[in-house]
Amino acid sequence: MKKSLLEEKQPLSSVSLGYLLRERISRIWLFCCASVSVVTTAAIVVILCAESLAFFKQVSIFEFLTHHEWTPLFSDPHFGIAPLLAGTLLTTFIAVSFAVPAGLLIAIYLSEFANVRVRGYLKPLLELLAGIPTVVYGYFALTMVSPALQKIMPSLAGFNGLSAGLVMGMMILPTIASLCEDALFAVPSTMREGAYALGGTRLSSIFKVVVPAAFSGIAASMILGISRAMGETMIVAIAAGQQPRLTFNPGVPIETMTAYIVQVSLGDTPTGTLEYRTVFVVALSLFMMTLLLNLVAHRLRRRMAHLG
Repeated sequence: MKKSLLEEKQPLSSVSLGYLLRERISRIWLFCCASVSVVTTAAIVVILCAESLAFFKQVSIFEFLTHHEWTPLFSDPHFGIAPLLAGTLLTTFIAVSFAVPAGLLIAIYLSEFANVRVRGYLKPLLELLAGIPTVVYGYFALTMVSPALQKIMPSLAGFNGLSAGLVMGMMILPTIASLCEDALFAVPSTMREGAYALGGTRLSSIFKVVVPAAFSGIAASMILGISRAMGETMIVAIAAGQQPRLTFNPGVPIETMTAYIVQVSLGDTPTGTLEYRTVFVVALSLFMMTLLLNLVAHRLRRRMAHLG
């Protein structure tokens, strides 16, 4: 009897051992997959920092931050990032000024007014904008938006920051609208009912109770939209022009950080030169800006989840 019991336990232990081995291999494999993004980000940071340090050995960081000209490819080079920073901030401001109010109003309609059937049609159509390639947006800005704006503003240049910023706003609109709707939808219905019980109308309840309660999520969507607009490349490279100038006039050609990276990355600049390293120092500056914005947005989203 004892022998038969031992014989029955032996296969059981081998099955358990095989199961534990497969589970450990699965955990290791999943950990490796999860580590890919971390390793990739670390490698990017190392490359950017190494090339940027080599750049700052030849160019003063004071000149880089304070000089008002950016002409690294000219015979008399200047390395002030202010023109590229001004162009990036200008197009981002135009895009956010268009996308945030429109996205918030769309989110309010989808969350508070639209019925299930209307929401089922409108939301996929809105999110379809996010699937359009940015190069298509760029040519749309150049061939459709700029000529239309020139009929209203004859002094507007063919390449300008205004049309690029507006089309960038169209591009980030689905992101802002979708995140704002999620934030509004997460507000408990008891808050709406309490506002109605106190005599508030539907609109006053939305704008004085629901929207303030969802402010963390709305602010996070705005910051994520800003960071995406800052990192946009093809729209500004095609429609905004490639003339770095320190101006906040949206009617003239400008150049952003991403557009400059595209310009130098075409292959005409020799590898290892000072001009080549400007790509990395500009990319590092853009990386730091977007990283800061994403950290703020992540903190706001955590705050919204905690309050919820």
